[in-house]
Parts: sequence; structure tokens; C-alpha cells
Amino acid sequence: MTSGWEKLPRLGDEQGAAALEFALITPVLLMTLVGLYDLGHSLYAESVMEGAVQEVSRASSIEAADTVTLDSIVTRTIHRVLPNATLTFDRKSYDNFTDVARPEEYIDVDGDETCSIGEPFEDANGNGTWDSDRGRSGVGSSRMAVLYTVTATYDRLFPVPEFLGFPQETSISARTVLRNQPYQRMAYTPPATLNCE
Repeated sequence: MTSGWEKLPRLGDEQGAAALEFALITPVLLMTLVGLYDLGHSLYAESVMEGAVQEVSRASSIEAADTVTLDSIVTRTIHRVLPNATLTFDRKSYDNFTDVARPEEYIDVDGDETCSIGEPFEDANGNGTWDSDRGRSGVGSSRMAVLYTVTATYDRLFPVPEFLGFPQETSISARTVLRNQPYQRMAYTPPATLNCE
């Protein structure tokens, strides 16, 4: 008669070890694969967006450019890769390339490195207030540099980021700077000098 102790695994018995190791490693492996797939998808979407922005940027620099049509071309292209993405378009025009994303000039009277009340500034974009970006909204006129930015906001393919404490929604953007064609001669109007408020 046996006591049943003979059926229990003994020290050094490796039966079932592979199944246990597989069970331990599988979640980590799956998370890694899903993360890599999500990263690859985001990089691909960014590449498609860059291509679409570059494609329409030349067409948008001519006088008869229809920005609504050009934005719809970019939207169609991006929605092939990110069907539920929300797209925003931004165009800012500058007098030249060196002005892109630069603040309006001001005289820092009190030395606090901000445009304080009463300090004079050059209103480059003509909106009556000092701005940290001197660009004018829109495509501008002949020979102006235009910063064209497209941003796509979308939910990631898998809910994995939420488990790791990251937001499910993410965004990517593409931008290009181009110069409008010399389709008309505009008289140069120097910017007004105003005081900060």
C-alpha cells in the first residue's frame, strides 16, 4: 500500500517548468509587441502626414490657392491611416523666414524680460497687442513666408497606455515653411509702434 507521497513532485523534478515560464513571460511579451506595433503605427502616421503636408505646401503658395481644398486633401490622406483623427490646420505668415516663431520686438525698460505695461513694442502682426509669435494668421500675401502646421489628435490603437498611466489620446503634427510666389507687388507698410498693456 502506498501513502500517496510518491506522486508528489520531488526536488529537481522539472515537469511543467516550461509551462510556468511561458505563463510568466507571455504578458510581458504581449505588452512589448503591442507597444512596438503602436509605436510603429504612430511613426507611419507621422510619415504619411509629413508627405501630405509637403505635397500640398507648394500648391498653397500660389495666389489662387484654395486652402479649404488643400486641407481636405491632407484630411483624406491622413484619414486613410487614422480614420477617427481630429485634424487642426494653422497657417501663419511672416515677412521673411527669419521671423518664423519669433516674438515681436519690444524695449524692456524695467529689465524683467517681459513686455510690461507701458513698454513700447513693434506690432508686426497688426493685432494691437504684443505676441510671443509675430506671425499673422492666414496665408499672407506675395513673397511672405508661411508656417503651415497640421495636428492630428487620435486615440491609440490599443488601450495599453492607460494601464501604464499614459493618456489614451495622443497627437502628432507636421509642419513646413514655404514662401509665397511673387504673384503681386504689395507696398511695404512698416509695423506700428504701440505700448504694452
